[in-house]
Amino acid sequence: MSSILELEPHPEYPEAYMVCRRTGVHFYKLAKEREYEDSYFQEEYKNQYKKTYYEDEPQLRNFAKVRLDMMSAFQDPKGKTLFEIGSAAGFFLSEAEKRGYRVKGMELSSTEAAYSKEKLGLDVVSGSFLDDSIFPNETFDAVCAFFVIEHFPNAELVFERINKILKPGGLLFLGLPSLNGPSFQTNPNEWFRTHPSDHFWDYSPDSLKKMLKMYGLVTVYRKPMSYHPSRDKGWKGKFLTDRLFVRFANLSCYADTFHSIAIKKI
Repeated sequence: MSSILELEPHPEYPEAYMVCRRTGVHFYKLAKEREYEDSYFQEEYKNQYKKTYYEDEPQLRNFAKVRLDMMSAFQDPKGKTLFEIGSAAGFFLSEAEKRGYRVKGMELSSTEAAYSKEKLGLDVVSGSFLDDSIFPNETFDAVCAFFVIEHFPNAELVFERINKILKPGGLLFLGLPSLNGPSFQTNPNEWFRTHPSDHFWDYSPDSLKKMLKMYGLVTVYRKPMSYHPSRDKGWKGKFLTDRLFVRFANLSCYADTFHSIAIKKI
């Protein structure tokens, strides 16, 4: 099967990126696959947030509720099925279940998957989304993945598989780092300095929208996940008040991380 991506060297950063001329999706040439030991998730999380994932459970559950509120504008959860790729310890799935979803998940870490099953009573399997032996043989009304899909070297295979398990009319809810944010747009040196070595693909809201359209998914919602005026080294960081910065960010989905909801065409 031929690729839908047409990659060419990035005009400004050819040593780091190939960019798709059709979508604007960026492939990070320096990325390397790594082994995700059970300790990876906890160590990465604590390094970033100064507390363990379990210690942060109340905040993570609150964030899950916010995400589910976003979804509720497009889908009534009662009786619907939901699948999460990279479900971690299961806090999002647990909150989704409370809303009325029938949930399943997949998590690479066997420790996190075991916690989900044993402590929270969730239906979660341990393994990779690209593992044929555990790939779901059913379809779902919603598929969610937060900071997951950028880790897969083969983006097209991931979207093909997502499309395969998503019902017509179903929701795809993603959380991702963004190229359309203050870090990449106004401080690229810092962007590349802190770029995770295992992120193969970088998206902006617009490039993700174009990519999803190729798989019959229509983007209906996108919004910044957080706001960081201090990171902006351009005119917006210098001249906009925090309030105006947030308004601008919401209008243009200008942020280092963002949420996106798309609906599969019927």
